[in-house]
Amino acid sequence: MAVDGFSQKWKDFPDYIIGITKEIWEDRGVGTLHHYYSEDIPVRSPMGVQRGNQQVIASTMATIHEFPDRELFGEDVIWSGDAEGGFLSSHRIISTGTHLEDGAFGVATGERFTVRVLADCAAKNDTIFDEWLIRDYGGIVRQLGMDPETFAYDLIEQEGGPENCSKPFTPAIDIEGDYKGTGNDNAWGQRYADTLTQIMNKDFNVVPSHYDRAVLTEYAGGVSGLSHRSVNEFWVALRSAFPNAEFKIHHQIGMDSDVLPPRAALRWSLDGKHEGHGAFGAPTGADVHVMGMCHAEYGPFVGNGSDADASIRRECALYDEVAIWKQILMQTGDFS
Repeated sequence: MAVDGFSQKWKDFPDYIIGITKEIWEDRGVGTLHHYYSEDIPVRSPMGVQRGNQQVIASTMATIHEFPDRELFGEDVIWSGDAEGGFLSSHRIISTGTHLEDGAFGVATGERFTVRVLADCAAKNDTIFDEWLIRDYGGIVRQLGMDPETFAYDLIEQEGGPENCSKPFTPAIDIEGDYKGTGNDNAWGQRYADTLTQIMNKDFNVVPSHYDRAVLTEYAGGVSGLSHRSVNEFWVALRSAFPNAEFKIHHQIGMDSDVLPPRAALRWSLDGKHEGHGAFGAPTGADVHVMGMCHAEYGPFVGNGSDADASIRRECALYDEVAIWKQILMQTGDFS
């Protein structure tokens, strides 16, 4: 079924999101961004904010040059909204490529990477007009043979030091966009929101009861895992680094339609000080904003198989290690 306001060539909204991603990146239709992205679109990522499709076009061309064989495989689109107020897609992508040319990641290494990307895109009338995006830069850097902390330090130096370098995303530099939605009230989205809220409240006992024993995980840093240990290691390491940071959920979607299992998408943040040992080494006291996004997929293999007993069978959760290290080092690094 075609979507109101969108080209008839798209059978539904997920088809639009997956289709234009391929058209732009793999089919090299960079010029189509003049149509698919609004002229003044704000694009927020942990590394900063871009405004307008011209900036998106420039960065897209630079990435294609550096990774000429880059491919983007659409793994899922979890969406909400309508034609009148705008749709919001939370798109999970497997991104692959080979570092064949010099560029933002330094001198070409010839190394390949495979990481996840999560992108929240608001769209209306065939055009994306608001976006939040997390690329797993930590995973890319590691697979290219570098260390995220060292890479972040070198970025700051190359960009002119802490005072002059490009600033990672924080609410203080956010740009107000036209999308005002917060998702939907589907029960699966609320269930995942409740689980993540309990984890961020340091109640890690929920892991064995809310996650299937065979849960498959994909986490920041290009880390793939299995079972409860991987879930605990990821979330404990993050929360331990920022033990008193304020946790907020900004957008939540639940879905139980199509031919896929029930699933959910969340966009969230942590705001506070780096005052604990965890994913980012010894505490520094630096003020940090963590932009986070995650997807969960539910299955029946707990209890009697009812919805009430369903557990998380797959989870993908991302933040940008490089952007967090950049914030820490801008405040605490020695650049004299």
